[in-house]
Amino acid sequence: MPDRAPEDPTEAAVSLFWTKRANQIANLADGGVAGGAARAGGHMDSIRVLVADIFVEHGMSERSIHFEPYLPGYYRARKRWDMAVYYKDSLVAALEFKSQVGSVGKNINNRFEEALGTGTDTWAAQKNFAAYGDVPPWLGYVFVLREDAETERPNRPIDALFPADQAFRGMSYNQRYQEMLKRFIGDNIYQAGWFITTSVDDAGRVSYAEPLATASGKAFRAAVKGRVEYIRSVLD
Repeated sequence: MPDRAPEDPTEAAVSLFWTKRANQIANLADGGVAGGAARAGGHMDSIRVLVADIFVEHGMSERSIHFEPYLPGYYRARKRWDMAVYYKDSLVAALEFKSQVGSVGKNINNRFEEALGTGTDTWAAQKNFAAYGDVPPWLGYVFVLREDAETERPNRPIDALFPADQAFRGMSYNQRYQEMLKRFIGDNIYQAGWFITTSVDDAGRVSYAEPLATASGKAFRAAVKGRVEYIRSVLD
């Protein structure tokens, strides 16, 4: 890991992601063999705090940030989100924070289905019984993916009983995740996304990238700023 604290807050948060994950695996009896850090949880805390800080930077108070709140759905009574921002009885934002480190092929469909279900259920609640009042929800999806040989190998199969969308032909898992977020945002299921890829070399040096322009840190920050300004203009 770096000897000094990175000046880039995203780099610092990603470095802490790896540190927390390594510590969790070391503390588990099986050394992480059965899914280690994913079972222990908490490795996304640094990313979550970074996002909370962005909302505070753009005008929300720390008291408005709620971690792991329940929010209403339509097809289910409620769902626990990773973070929500609440201001004057209105939902400023609800956000999910997910990661994938290894075993992508076994879990990628679960990630897709979970993200789609959470977003569509929330919008159905707003459409069918105005769960969030006059100010519609704003949903964000933050995803961290470890780059490795599995995520970067192209030409994953797309064969199905009926013809599959040819846009997926030739894509790697990394590219499929990017396409997922691109479509979520394009179809307004999520109003903002942040997609981070990261790796650690043999010397323990952490690197990260933001390969999807519409779900970069810069784009995400701009979306947060716009949402907070909208909320303040309506409610203040």
